[in-house]
Amino acid sequence: MGSAKKRSRSNRFSPKKRAHGASQYAVCVKNDDYPASLEIRKLYQMVADEKSGALGLVRIIDESGGDYLYPAHYFVPVRLPRAVERAVRLAS
Repeated sequence: MGSAKKRSRSNRFSPKKRAHGASQYAVCVKNDDYPASLEIRKLYQMVADEKSGALGLVRIIDESGGDYLYPAHYFVPVRLPRAVERAVRLAS
């Protein structure tokens, strides 16, 4: 019964494609050691990378435009309404 409540971190940050090809996004809540690459409170696109989740990392498209691994606890995943996600996709 206790194991039913337990959730792994890697499940929380599984940036798999959602229905209709939508991407996963996360808000940066910490940028220690990466102030030039990450802005706190900014929305970032996550890139699917199953191996990194097992290591407590997430692959993020950062300020450079490239995708890099960062500690998962630096981000909070968010689910955007379709209209917002479409606008974000068009803006990039």
